[in-house]
Amino acid sequence: MSTRRGTLWTIAVALYLTGLPQAWAAPGAADPTPDGVVGKNLDGEAVQLKGYSGKVVILTFWATWCPYCLKELPVLERIQNAAGTDKLQVIAVNTEELAVFRRATPALKDVKLLMVHDSSGEAARSYGVLGIPHLVIVGRSGQIVQVYRGYDESSLGAIVEDINRALATAEKPLVRN
Repeated sequence: MSTRRGTLWTIAVALYLTGLPQAWAAPGAADPTPDGVVGKNLDGEAVQLKGYSGKVVILTFWATWCPYCLKELPVLERIQNAAGTDKLQVIAVNTEELAVFRRATPALKDVKLLMVHDSSGEAARSYGVLGIPHLVIVGRSGQIVQVYRGYDESSLGAIVEDINRALATAEKPLVRN
């Protein structure tokens, strides 16, 4: 094997082992949502998106050490309240260990969002989360409308516009096997 070819092979194996191919294959706008659990609530019950078919869903991946994430949760709650939970469900996916999530949840008791944790990182990997904040807007059909990675207040207008567009779209829910 030539040196160049051997080097490329070594790099490819290293990238595969670090999980970067999953990041390259991260779902984006117009893609279907990954199947599976997006997290577990405090009672340990698994939460899956298929339970919200026909609704717009916002998945926000957050952590207690992320100041912007903590500012964002009440904003998303206000958006959910304005739209109504019959049309929009925000699922706040904590990416930290269960013990951290358990300590943080009482402090956020006034925020009435569906709070779940993804201690295993399975949901984060399936949605291509490499950093936070990370927000995924899912349309009524189960297809991703938009993904926001590493955003701040300057993105709020575009996020709200995408949420409103998803809410205004009368999509027929996809049937999944």
